[in-house]
Amino acid sequence: MNAENILFTLASCSFFMGLVAWISWRKTRGSVDDRDGYFLAGRGLGSVFIAGSLLLTNLSAEQLIGLNGSAYGHNLSSMGWEVTAAIATIAMALIFLPRYLAGAFTTLPQFLNDRFDADVRRLSVLLFMLGYGLVTIPSVLYSGSIAVMELFDIQALTGLAYFPALFTTVVAIGLIGAIYAIFGGLKAVAVSDTVNGIGLLIIGILVPVLGLVALGDGNFTEGLQKLLNDHPEKLNAIGSPSDPTPFGTLFTGMLFANLFYWCTNQYVIQRTLGAASLAEGQKGVLFSGFFKILVPFLMMIPGVIAFHLYGPGLGSIDQAYPRLIKDVMPIYLSGFFLAVLLGAVFSSFNSLLNSAATLFALDIYAPYRQDKADDAQLIRVAKIASVVIALFSFVVAPLLYFAEAGLWQIIRVFTGFYNIPTVVIVIVGLFTSRVPALGAKLVIVFHVTAYALLRFALDDVVTIHFLHQYAILFVIEVGIMLAVGRWKPRKQAWQFSSNKKVDLTPWRFARPLAVTLFSCVVAIYLLFSPIGLASTDGMTSLFYGLLVALFAVNLVVWFAASRQQSSF
Repeated sequence: MNAENILFTLASCSFFMGLVAWISWRKTRGSVDDRDGYFLAGRGLGSVFIAGSLLLTNLSAEQLIGLNGSAYGHNLSSMGWEVTAAIATIAMALIFLPRYLAGAFTTLPQFLNDRFDADVRRLSVLLFMLGYGLVTIPSVLYSGSIAVMELFDIQALTGLAYFPALFTTVVAIGLIGAIYAIFGGLKAVAVSDTVNGIGLLIIGILVPVLGLVALGDGNFTEGLQKLLNDHPEKLNAIGSPSDPTPFGTLFTGMLFANLFYWCTNQYVIQRTLGAASLAEGQKGVLFSGFFKILVPFLMMIPGVIAFHLYGPGLGSIDQAYPRLIKDVMPIYLSGFFLAVLLGAVFSSFNSLLNSAATLFALDIYAPYRQDKADDAQLIRVAKIASVVIALFSFVVAPLLYFAEAGLWQIIRVFTGFYNIPTVVIVIVGLFTSRVPALGAKLVIVFHVTAYALLRFALDDVVTIHFLHQYAILFVIEVGIMLAVGRWKPRKQAWQFSSNKKVDLTPWRFARPLAVTLFSCVVAIYLLFSPIGLASTDGMTSLFYGLLVALFAVNLVVWFAASRQQSSF
C-alpha cells in the first residue's frame, strides 16, 4: 500500500468502527444503571441481537485464518467444529435455556449453587476464571493481533519491529474492545456484535465470490466450474483418521465439546440469559445455528480457492487466507474489511471480559458480601475487575509470542481441564434430583487428575484422539455421579425453584425449526462427501435420494406442527 491507500484504509476503517460505536451508544444509553441492565442487558435482548452476538462471539480472526488454512492444506473435515455446533444450539434452545430462564440465573455457577452447594459454585468459578484470565482472553488478543498484522502488514505501516508492533496492536485492540465491555455492559457487547456480524456476513460472501472471479480469470461461472471439477477431494468433509478432524469424532468428544461451549460456557450463554422471553431466546439460538451451517461456504471455500490459485506451495497453510485477501480485495473495501476483522476480534475479547467481570462480581464479590452489596456496588466492582483483567491480558498476550510453538497446545490442554466436568455436572444436575454435591466435587477432582495424566504423563502411551478421550471421560464421570447418588443420595430431593422474570412461553416453531436445522447439518455433510461434490464422477443418485428423503421428513414435521397450532 502507498501512503494514500494507507490513509484511505485507516479513515474508512475509523468511519465504520465509529458508526458501530455510535449505534451501540444509542442503543445502550440509560440502560446499564442496575444489575440486570449491566449484566443481562435488562433481560430485554431480542432474537436478532442474541443471534448476532452469538455469531460474533464464536467467530473471530483465528477462525478466518485457521479454517481457511485447514481447507487449503487438507480438506473440509474441520468444518465439523462449526457445522455440528448447530446440534448443540438445538439442545440449548429446547433443553437448557427453558430451565436457565425459569430460574432467572445470571451465571452458570449460580445454577450450580442452587442445585448443589456453594463449594461447587466456587470450584466452577475458579476453573472459569483461571481459564479466561490466564489463557482464553490473552490468546484471543494475541491471535487476533497476529491476524491483523499478517493481513495488513502492521510492521510496514508503523515502521516498528515485530514485537513492538505486536504489543502496540494488542493494546490498541484491547483498549477499544474493553471500552464496550466496561462502560456498556452486555447490551453494548450484543449490539456491537450484531452490527459487526452484518459486516462479517457481507465480507464472508464477498471473498469467495471475488475469489471465484479470480479463479475464472474474470468469469465467476468458469471459476465455479474449476472449483467443483478440479481436485474434488478438497471438497470432502468426511475426515479420515489422518485428517485434522476424523469423521468419527463428530459422534464422540466433539458432541460434548459443543455442548459445553454452547450450553454451559458462561461467556457464550450470557446473552441468551438476557433474552426478553423464552421465545426470543429460542429464536436467537436457533438462528445462530443456521449461521453455523454457512461457515463452510464463507470460511473454508476461500481456502480451497486459494489452493486452486496458488497450489500447495505456500510456506504455511495459514498464509492462504491473507494471500487471497491481498490479491482479490479491492482497495476501496480494505477499510471496511479491517473494521470487520477488528470487530470479530473485539467481539470475542469483550464478551470474555464482560463474562469474567460478571463471574467475579456475582459469584465471588457478592457471596463474600453475603449478597448485601447493592446494584451500584456490583457494577462498580465489575468495572474495576474488567480494568484489572484487561490490563493483565495486555501484559500476558504479547508474551505468548515467546511460546508460540506451544500456544495452541496450551489452549487445547487447559480447555480440556474444565469443559467435560462442567457438562457432566450440569446435565446430571438438571436431570436427577438425588445426586449430592459430593458427586460433583469428586468428578472435578477425578477429571483434573485423569486428564492431566492423559495429556502429560501418558501422552505417548495413549494414542486415542483427544476428542475420543473427552467421550470416555464423560461416560466415566456420569457414572461416578450416578454411583455417588446411589451410595449417598440427598436426604431431600432437589426441586427446581422457579423464579421467572420473563415470559416462558416457548416459541411455537422451535421444534419444527430444530428438525429443519438438524436436516441442514445432514444435508451439508451429504453435499461435501464422496456421494456429493467430492465425487470424481459428479453427484450420485444416492445423494439426490437422501436429499428428497430429508425434504419429505421436513414437510411432514411442518405439516404436523401447523395442524397442531391450528387446533388450539
